[in-house]
Order: sequence, then C-alpha cells, then structure tokens
Amino acid sequence: MNAKLAAVAPRVQSSHVVARVGALLRAVGTEEPAGASTTELAKTAGLARPTAHRLLTSLAAEGLIDRDVVTGRWTLGPELYLLGAGAANRYDIVEQARDLVIGLARATGESAFLSARRGDETVCVLSEEGSFPVRSHVLHVGIRFPLGVASAGLAILSHLSDREIDEYFARVRLEPTFGADHCEPAVRARLAATRTTGYAVNPALIVEGSWGIGAAVFDRSARPAWALSLTGVETRFKPDRRHELGTLLLEQAHVLSGRLKAGNA
Repeated sequence: MNAKLAAVAPRVQSSHVVARVGALLRAVGTEEPAGASTTELAKTAGLARPTAHRLLTSLAAEGLIDRDVVTGRWTLGPELYLLGAGAANRYDIVEQARDLVIGLARATGESAFLSARRGDETVCVLSEEGSFPVRSHVLHVGIRFPLGVASAGLAILSHLSDREIDEYFARVRLEPTFGADHCEPAVRARLAATRTTGYAVNPALIVEGSWGIGAAVFDRSARPAWALSLTGVETRFKPDRRHELGTLLLEQAHVLSGRLKAGNA
C-alpha cells in the first residue's frame, strides 16, 4: 500500500464504524419502548451478529444504550436523552405542534401524527389517538420509513426539487422491501398526484386496510422538514372524506409552518 492509500485507509474505516453505529442506534430507536435482541438489531442494521454485539456493548459502556439484564433486549440509554435535550432547542417542534396534532385527532376521530425528516427517512415524533374505536396501528413514535412510503414521507418527497427526487431514486430502492407498489414509476405517479392535490395519500400500501394522508410542514428556509398525517381504516377514507381530511391537514400544516417561520421554534 502506498503512502496516500495508507493515510486514507484509517479514515475510510472510521467512517464505516460511524455508519454502523448510526444504523444500530436508529434500529434501537425504532424498537422503543420494548427494545430488541442483538439478532434483531443486527438484521435491521444489516450487520453480522458478532459485529452488532461488539458495537452494542461499546455503546452501552458509554451510556448511549441500555441492556435489560433479564431479557437481554437493548433500549436507548440515558446519555442519548441528555444529548437529545441539548439538540431539542434547535430541532424539536413537538410543543409547537402538539395542540394541532391533538386538534386533528379530535376533529376527525382518526389517529394524528407529526413526523420529522431525517435524511432519506421520516421518523414519527408525536402521536395522538383518535376517538374512532377501530384504529390503524402502522405508525407509532419512533418508527421510521423511507421517503415515499408512508404518507408523511410521500408529502415531504413531493416538495423536493426534481433533481433531488432523481438523486433519491438513484440511491434508494424501495421495491425490494416494500413490494412492487413501491417501484420507482409507481411512487413517482403518487408524487405527481400529491403535487396536484397538495396532500399525499397512502392507499393501504404498508398494511392492508390501513390508509394514511399527509401534508408537508416547512422550516424557516421553506424546506419540507416535517409532515402532519392521519391514519385510519379504509372504510373511513372514501374519496369525499379523503379530500376533506387532506384539506384540513393542509390548513394545519400551513399554521405550523407559519409558527416556525415566525421564529417560535
């Protein structure tokens, strides 16, 4: 190995470790609050089990994750809470959105959510159950989906530029995990429909019979950074009501975007 390659190798190796740690932390976060086993987390993060176990043990030593001594399941640790509290002043809009999410659930009877964009994914950060007794259980706080899958991610993706969308599809393939309904042409068709109506519709493509509608929320730079959404059973999402729910979501998303633009977050 020449001198230049020798100098680059440690940096490449370090970046790989950081990527693996990030994947594991996201995997643990997705499994909150019940936690997950080493095998489950290794599979989710795409790592060999020995590698996952070694990294999880190191993270636990730093307080970033915990392990239940009885079940052996891993959960997020206290140091992440402290780090998150420090970052909340910059990134957390939960308190600005809470009354709107509660209002959406009360007004519609459906479950309402706030999701945040994190790179090529959305993560649910706030939820409120509706009053309708039959509920969809696709979303919960902490769950992640790639952009273009759930209605929140579809709404956000639709507001990116054509170049950004092309770049997204160049690096992300949804079909192997989520099925033929998530091939690029199918997702692009839903993006076009979203750009027409302003709100995104997921017609039970994640879980049979469970529909979702989402609308993007914009940060101070007018970038789609969050989304409000509603989920429920198919019988509650007939065409006329979809338009009603979508319009309501757009109104509340506009209110929240306005709060953020005014500097209240």
